[in-house]
Amino acid sequence: MAGALSKRPWRARHVDCGDVMWSNLLHLRLCRLIRKGTLALTGPDGSTHLFGTGEPQVNVRYTDPRLPRRLVLNPELALGEAYTDGLLSIEGDDLYGLLALLIENHPDYRHASSVRLDRILQAGLQRLQQYNPVRRSRHNVAHHYDLSNDFFELFLDSDMQYSCAYFPTPDATLEEAQAAKKNHIARKLLLAPGMRVLDIGCGWGGLAISLARDHGVHVTGVTLSRNQHRLATERVERAGLSGQVDIRLMDYRSVTGEFDRIVSVGMFEHVGVPQYDTFFQVIRNRLAETGVAMIHTIGRAAPPASTGPWIRKYIFPGGYVPALSEVMGPVERHDLWTTDIEVWRMHYARTLAHWRQRFEDKLDQVRAMYDDRFCRMWRFYLIASELSFSLGRQVVFQMQFSRDQEAVPLTRDYLYPQAVPAERQPARRDLRKIV
Repeated sequence: MAGALSKRPWRARHVDCGDVMWSNLLHLRLCRLIRKGTLALTGPDGSTHLFGTGEPQVNVRYTDPRLPRRLVLNPELALGEAYTDGLLSIEGDDLYGLLALLIENHPDYRHASSVRLDRILQAGLQRLQQYNPVRRSRHNVAHHYDLSNDFFELFLDSDMQYSCAYFPTPDATLEEAQAAKKNHIARKLLLAPGMRVLDIGCGWGGLAISLARDHGVHVTGVTLSRNQHRLATERVERAGLSGQVDIRLMDYRSVTGEFDRIVSVGMFEHVGVPQYDTFFQVIRNRLAETGVAMIHTIGRAAPPASTGPWIRKYIFPGGYVPALSEVMGPVERHDLWTTDIEVWRMHYARTLAHWRQRFEDKLDQVRAMYDDRFCRMWRFYLIASELSFSLGRQVVFQMQFSRDQEAVPLTRDYLYPQAVPAERQPARRDLRKIV
């Protein structure tokens, strides 16, 4: 008998009951989630399950039998890591289609009132995750912004503006939209020749150079990124503006002196809620009595929440996108007048669509600088970010403050000296057709 058994043409295969249980739980969650469109999911054993009905259909395959457990317990982190590590593949590498399908079906992204238990638990850790003293802030900035300057030059505009552009018309180029953003900010600052301007989070110096060159002001720019500081200083010298622009490698909390104008673009997202009181105390202390400050930041058109775990771990450690309600308390406590708040909808989605297209056009160069895993990680970051603006609840806030309520004109006519009719906007949110 033993000899006969040894000649059987099959081999026993060990089945991990835990893997089966987690796979079933994942399938149950997807059955409840996918209502619009279809997700076709193929597992390691080659079996395919369909979730939802209708178009669009996205076909996904995963190879690690342990992935369902991770997706059930921490879906945002697990999905990003699985794609980045090559454990999950999408037919046609249609990551945009997969993330759009998931976001369109996910109430947490579509509606401000929906709050899941795991988000509540994460919010409880917010103060620890966003505690950004000077040393930690320097480390967090280096994680992202001290990647090669050559890398950022591959997909940013020629002025290296790494923040939301302003599209006066749908067909504006990225360069035109970034120039329009700088001009819009300059009007809000009400500049006059000789003014002293503080640029908090000056990046590669593009805004500082433009304000000094075009408006005759003196700009002090501060950044914690060594790469940004080095290139910004070189750009100032090449522009012949060394006498007007001073780029410093320092934290905003260490700045001294008084300024007629303060501007901060794309930096407030790295401050963290526990430091908001400190930030606005610095604004008040550094701002002249009749001065004007303008803060440009990503925000959420929803109640306070927490930073997604994948973004926090791989892209922006210590970063946070605030609700407007979280910002106004510290502003009021530090006796600043809120003289204007403008909400930009879809402008960042358009900006990211341009960055994504340029990034994908240069994938071979990115791969030569880093590797395939880095390419997949940044594709995930750019696409997920774009969809958070086009399908989710993210916007951009431009907030103007002063110490004197009459420091800013009482009407907004000064922002639009030659107003033109608004262009008709495209009806669809799918921005793949923009670029």
